[in-house]
Amino acid sequence: MTGTVRSKVHDRGNPRLDGVLEFVKFSARPMPLATLLDEAPRRLIDLLHAEVCSIYVLEGEQTLVMRGNVGFDARALGHVRLQIGEGITGQAVEYMRPISSTHAEAHASYKHFQTLDEDRYPIFLAVPLFGKSGPLGAVVVQRATNPFSDPEVELLTSLGGLIAAGVRHAELIDTQREKSFTRKAGGGTRKVTLPGRPVVPGRALGAIAALRRPAQRPSEAHMNLRPTAETDVRMLKTAFDVAEKVIAAFALRAKKLQIGPGAAFLGTYVEILGDARFRERASEIAATGVGIAQALSQVAREVTRAAANITRDPFLEERARDIEDLCDALTMMAATDKRAELPSKAVLIGDGLTVFDLLISARSHPVGVALSERAGGPRSRALLELLDVPSIVDTQGLFRWASDGDVAVIDADHGLLVINPSKSEIAALRRFRKDENEQNPENQAES
Repeated sequence: MTGTVRSKVHDRGNPRLDGVLEFVKFSARPMPLATLLDEAPRRLIDLLHAEVCSIYVLEGEQTLVMRGNVGFDARALGHVRLQIGEGITGQAVEYMRPISSTHAEAHASYKHFQTLDEDRYPIFLAVPLFGKSGPLGAVVVQRATNPFSDPEVELLTSLGGLIAAGVRHAELIDTQREKSFTRKAGGGTRKVTLPGRPVVPGRALGAIAALRRPAQRPSEAHMNLRPTAETDVRMLKTAFDVAEKVIAAFALRAKKLQIGPGAAFLGTYVEILGDARFRERASEIAATGVGIAQALSQVAREVTRAAANITRDPFLEERARDIEDLCDALTMMAATDKRAELPSKAVLIGDGLTVFDLLISARSHPVGVALSERAGGPRSRALLELLDVPSIVDTQGLFRWASDGDVAVIDADHGLLVINPSKSEIAALRRFRKDENEQNPENQAES
C-alpha cells in the first residue's frame, strides 16, 4: 500500500523565514547602490537581532571602506578603512571565510577605531563578499550579548551573496578597475560610480561644472566696453567693501561651527582686505586706466616679489598666494568675466577650493562639491563646511570620468559620485529628499 505524501506550506508566522524571504525579495530587484547600502544593514539587523551592521566595499587592490552602516555614527562612512588582512574584517576577506568572536577586542587581529566606540558590541561576525574573480568586500554584524550561532553564520554568508550581486551591479569604479574601462573623448553616457571621502553629508542632483578662474587675457568684448579709470576705481572700492563683509561673515560662521584652526586663514584675508596700503596701491594703479584686472594683477606680482626678496619665509609666501587668490576674486566682483562664471545649481568639481570659491563660485549656488585626490588639508575641509553643501574629497578618477555637463548624483552620506545616474537612481534620490523633508520640515525651503 502506497503511503500518502504530505507537503507543508511554510506560511507566515516564522519570523526568521519571513525575514529571509523579505530580504531575498528586496535584493532580487535592481536598485541604486545607495539604496542597498542604506536598506540592507537595516534588514540584516532585524533579521539577526544585532545592534550594528556594516558593509565594507573593496576599493583598489587592498582597501576595504565602510560604505554602509546602521548602529554607528554616520560620519564613519567613507572614513573607516582597513587593509585586507587587517582587523577581524580584513582577515575574513583575506581568508575568504567567515570569522566570529564572542569578545572582538580580545581577538588577535582586532583593529580599534576610537570614533566608533564599538567596545559596546563585542559579539562580532564578519563574512566576506565574493566578486567575480576575488573578494568584493565584507558584511559585519555586531551584538552586545549572545554569540552568533552556526545557523546565523550560514545565513549571513548566504545573504552576503545577494549583497555582493548588488554591489557588482553598481559598477563602482576605482583604481583597480579603471583600466578595464575607457571613456571616449568629449564625455559619454555610461554610468559610473566614483568613491571618495565624505566631508559634508547630504545628497543632491546636478550638472557637473569644473571650477574656474578669471581668464588671463580680457575678452575682446570687454576691451571694447571697458569703463573709464574713474569708474574702475569706484567699482574696485565696492568690490573691496563687499569682499570684506562676506569674509567677515564667513569668519563669524566658522566660529559658530567651531571649525577651529582649519578656518584661521580667514583672519588673514580680513587683515588683507582691511590693509589701507593694499587698497590704496590697487586704486592708484587702476586710476592710470590699465583696467581693474591689470591693476590687481600688478599688485599681486609686487607682493609676491617682495615676499621672495625678503626671505623664503613660508608665512610670507603663503600670504602672497592668498593675495593672488583674493585679487582674482576682486577682479570677478568688480568686473564680471562671463568666461569664469559657473552654471547655477551645479555639482562643482576641482582639485581644491580657495577663498575665491567662497566669494565667487558660491554665488552660483552649487548643490554639491567633489574634489579630486589632490585636495587635502584642513583649509579645504573648512571651506567645504562653510559652503555647506554635500561634499566629498579624494574622489578617485574624477577628471578621467567627469566632464562639464554630465548629470551627477553626489551622495556625501556614503561618499560616492554617480555620473550619468540611471532613472531609478534619480528617482531614489528624490524619494530620499522627500522623506527627509517630511521628517525635517525646516529643510523644505532650502531644497
